[in-house]
Amino acid sequence: MRVAVVEAPARSGADWIRRVRHLEEQGFDSLLVPDTLWTTSPFPALAAAAAVTTTLRLRTWVTAAPLRTPAALTRECAALQELSDGRFDLGIGPGRPDAEEEARRLGASWPAAPDRIAAVEESVAAVRAGVDPAPEVIVSAAGPKMTAAAGRVADRIALALGPTATEADLETTVEAAREKCGPAMVFTQSTVGVGEALPSWFARTGGPTLDELRRLGSAGLLPADPGLAFDLLRQREERLGITEVTVPGELAEAFAPMLARLRRSPAL
Repeated sequence: MRVAVVEAPARSGADWIRRVRHLEEQGFDSLLVPDTLWTTSPFPALAAAAAVTTTLRLRTWVTAAPLRTPAALTRECAALQELSDGRFDLGIGPGRPDAEEEARRLGASWPAAPDRIAAVEESVAAVRAGVDPAPEVIVSAAGPKMTAAAGRVADRIALALGPTATEADLETTVEAAREKCGPAMVFTQSTVGVGEALPSWFARTGGPTLDELRRLGSAGLLPADPGLAFDLLRQREERLGITEVTVPGELAEAFAPMLARLRRSPAL
């Protein structure tokens, strides 16, 4: 089971360096930096992280394919792969719900859904052809058309489900994806909260409360007890092929006991 932390620089370069070093020391597998207009650009942030780490894998989370040409994306990916000594992974998708507004601010067009899906495939093909070694490709997908495309180009699918998605939603989405991609596809799931802890942006953006998540049976809300969380994650790994979870940076400390428990266990 791999564990990745979703984090972005918030204060200064020195703080960012300390933070990524600490994450590596804690034993997290990957650092995932969001690609939005309201956070630091992931490419220089990941380059800075690459310079002060040796084992931490580095990933965009996730790049919206329609907002960059395949050539521009390949150039950025090649630079990161070189600077990280091969530790870069490409997280890519067709764009978040608010990405159309970002396209407008960037002076870019926002194509229809079929063209955005095609942009993902074209971008992945360009990166695989132009970056050596080619990075692992993680495609964000949930719907049938994007999932089918991910099955053609991805090494792994990040399940693009909302914070209130239930265990049944996970199972349904994975089953549908396996029909499109085959049984060998592996998946990444997002952690919403740990015990009593939720990321602060939930409250700022009007996201669901802890009580609401519990009432709805959110699959992304993990128990605080490391043993219970371990059992739950291992069950999903065995049943659903969910071999990676992402953790919001604010919750990395809360997740640390679970990470230690995972590291002590033998691999499946």
